[in-house]
Amino acid sequence: MTILITGATGTVSSALLRALPSTENVRVLVRDPAKAPAGVEVAVGDLDDPSTLEKAFTGVDTVWLLTAMGPQAPHASMNAVWAARQAGVRHVVRMSAIGAAHDAPTRNGRLHALSDLELQASGLGWTILRPAFFMQNLFGSVNGDTLYGGLGDGRVGMIDTRDIADFAAHVLTDPAAHSGRTYTLTGPASLSLHDAAATLTEVYGTPITYRPLPEDAVHRALLDAGFGEWISAVTVEYGRAYARGWGDFTTTDFRDVLGRPARSFHDFALTHAAQLRP
Repeated sequence: MTILITGATGTVSSALLRALPSTENVRVLVRDPAKAPAGVEVAVGDLDDPSTLEKAFTGVDTVWLLTAMGPQAPHASMNAVWAARQAGVRHVVRMSAIGAAHDAPTRNGRLHALSDLELQASGLGWTILRPAFFMQNLFGSVNGDTLYGGLGDGRVGMIDTRDIADFAAHVLTDPAAHSGRTYTLTGPASLSLHDAAATLTEVYGTPITYRPLPEDAVHRALLDAGFGEWISAVTVEYGRAYARGWGDFTTTDFRDVLGRPARSFHDFALTHAAQLRP
């Protein structure tokens, strides 16, 4: 069984490559071969350009479909699904987003809903993963004794991307067992950033306080960090929704499938102290 991994240089797909039990029959799709991970078969192509995909998808049984966040995401997903159909792919495991729906409070969630429905109607075997807010989104958020964030006082069922990768690897190695399933992946607890700051205080051994940032400050900080206008604005939309309690829940999907709880924020903080507080 050959597995094609898209988004291979990103955070989740990179972790997925490490989580797979073997990369012997794994192919990665990259635009720049110089950036391809080592130890796997490399196919050069671009999901935004369907003319580059035929060779990459030929001989593939299962696809891990992850598209970059942005207004072009449905176009990229559409091209991948079409290429998969033409190549005789049997199953697509798609990474969607938490709360993807036509009435989602973010443009990203509404766009993912379109692509989820397209895959479900494609005639291919499919599985959809909808992960919650990534714990890794907090990298670099601690400055001195302050954790800065744009979630207000909202609580979210945040998840470590390593767990998303572990879950995806499990599904990809036996996709038929998960055909037609949509999984919403959360961590074991719904936490506010006040709770996160208290955990960081314990981990660092020094007091850390959470300071909620107003929306305009979040938007400006993202632009200053080099993010584009669309991603910056949509991140603010997510923060507004989370502040209102939209993400305050957990599910048992992760434990039900993998037989263990997802990693706690405490475990995440211990492992990633250097990235959280650079």
